[in-house]
Amino acid sequence: MGNCCRSPAAVAKEDVQSRYRRDRPRGGRGYGGARGGGDRNGGQKRLMVLKDGSYSTSKVGIEEKYLMDRELGRGEFGITYLCMDRETRELFACKSISKRKLRTAVDIEDVRREVAIMRHLPKNSSIVRLREACEDDHAVHLVMELCEGGELFDRIVARGHYTERAAATVTRTIVEVVQLCHNHGVIHRDLKPENFLYANKKENSPLKAIDFGLSIFFNQGDRFSEIVGSPYYMAPEVLKRNYGPEIDIWSAGVILYILLCGVPPFWAESEQGVAQAILRGAIDFKRDPWPSISENAKNLVRQMLESDPKVRLTAKQVLEHPWIQNAKKAPNVPLGDVVTSRLKQFSMMNRFKKRALMVIADHLSAEEVEGIREMFKLMDTDNDGVVSSEDLKNKLAKSGSQRAESELQMLIDAVDANGKEELDYGEFVAVSLHLQRTANDEHLRKAFAFFDKDGNGYIEAEELREALAEDGADDGTDVAGDILREVDTDKDGRIGYGEFVAMMKTGTDWRKASRHYSRGRLKSLSVKLMRDGSLNSTAPIAN
Repeated sequence: MGNCCRSPAAVAKEDVQSRYRRDRPRGGRGYGGARGGGDRNGGQKRLMVLKDGSYSTSKVGIEEKYLMDRELGRGEFGITYLCMDRETRELFACKSISKRKLRTAVDIEDVRREVAIMRHLPKNSSIVRLREACEDDHAVHLVMELCEGGELFDRIVARGHYTERAAATVTRTIVEVVQLCHNHGVIHRDLKPENFLYANKKENSPLKAIDFGLSIFFNQGDRFSEIVGSPYYMAPEVLKRNYGPEIDIWSAGVILYILLCGVPPFWAESEQGVAQAILRGAIDFKRDPWPSISENAKNLVRQMLESDPKVRLTAKQVLEHPWIQNAKKAPNVPLGDVVTSRLKQFSMMNRFKKRALMVIADHLSAEEVEGIREMFKLMDTDNDGVVSSEDLKNKLAKSGSQRAESELQMLIDAVDANGKEELDYGEFVAVSLHLQRTANDEHLRKAFAFFDKDGNGYIEAEELREALAEDGADDGTDVAGDILREVDTDKDGRIGYGEFVAMMKTGTDWRKASRHYSRGRLKSLSVKLMRDGSLNSTAPIAN
């Protein structure tokens, strides 16, 4: 029988148990080929990470006690696997952190601190439970409660946004975790939707914080300088390298903003641009769906995203806010129409990019365009001058393209403005150029000149309106104005060449951004901000 009517946990358990029956150790011998097998000859450990209650002094590996199964996810240092206790048959998640990647004393201390913090925090329904931490020659293993409901991040992506009532419920859980951490002397430092999992697939599933890898202990009055976390969720004082526990409330405020409208409050075409937007602190409540969101919700967002950490709400104050207190009375109506409107605005932005790509296509040499033309001919089997989006997806899949279907669909939606699910030659060229990153500086300058009608070095609102009207984008709304506000990062009321290039070279969805930022990458970001004058701090950059 199929698995359609059984829960993911039930299916997984059956898979693991079938492997258990096949692979269980005989005569006390360990499971062969263990990913984390220990030194069965009693040899000296190469690297000691954990110090108490671990397998550090044992001659067996993780798979003596747990049957390791499929991969559930991975990060910079570790891979999380589904596993099963060989004695009780209970399912867990095992985060295995490779010792090869623990290159510095800081890396090792991070792992020790993560374990110490998870042991230190009291048992709570909103924090994933650490069952045990153990260690062998190859890795440190954190065996934790299994959450099968998926990431909060993925539910946001699937829905586009949450209703106010649902957003209030999620926000309460997140801030309760923050309050628990702060009350027990812990700053989380990496609150983001990806670090929260649902216990199960049900709509009312408990939400649990899962990752304390960047968390740190603190005492009242302590200040920290290390830049850690993910740029979209970083508080301004993190970028200034002088912060305390208030940063967790900022990050929770960013999550709340995303829950309500589907995009982050501080968004730009580069990490440096995101950081500069955070430092400016201007929050957009004008674009859809914000006009339809209650003033109480907007008030809470403003107070959580207060740039001055001394004025920012505490966790206790957030939980006492009327919008959270009256969550069951918050609007529960899907904002479908306004979300559609917002997507349309992004479609208009993409129309600007599409128009520019088609200008570039007009200037491509015969050699540059030949490959694209041949592919179009091959796919246009009935010679009707159009290719279905499904044909394009299938062709790319057969060619071994690593493009995610969601990313390809996003590109198709960007050029297929009338939703006909097929691309003419011009639209096909636009997608192909984007996928191949064909445009060079010469191409981009020609495209910029097409919009810059008066040749003054800037694309102004009227020039943009004229170009988009030629492309049939004039629907009576101020599309050009919306695009100008989005692309004009220096806010001088026009689009310079640098801003145009940034728009053309970026992806079209903030959610495709990397989910993990290494210390080196964040240190590099700090250096860039220092160089361009965004930061006026002389404090040393943390290692």
